Amino acid sequence: MKFKLDENLGPSIQKLFLEKGLDCRQIREENLGGAADERVLEAAISEDRILVTMDHDFSNVLLYPPTRTSGIALLNPPGKASRDILRLLVEALLVALDQKAIRGKLWIVELSRIREHEQAEL
Repeated sequence: MKFKLDENLGPSIQKLFLEKGLDCRQIREENLGGAADERVLEAAISEDRILVTMDHDFSNVLLYPPTRTSGIALLNPPGKASRDILRLLVEALLVALDQKAIRGKLWIVELSRIREHEQAEL
């Protein structure tokens, strides 16, 4: 699995992925800081990376359909996002990824659960 961290997640969060031997890149490393959300998502798609973000815009599945992605993980901390809370959310995400595939899905990662967006049937 490969990951791309949105600009709202810093080097300390990237370190959590790297310490587990995972391939993890930051948007800032690619000079995409401040880029439009569409560009960020396209970069993740083109590199076959799971986008990890705290940007709630990505929860709009009409604008950013997860079906064409390697997955979108929206970290949703309660209140202010401390480093410790973000670490717990990342750990929960990684445990869940060992048990279930995220490809083509939007996961909203909370402290007590991970909600998966269900694709509506037409």
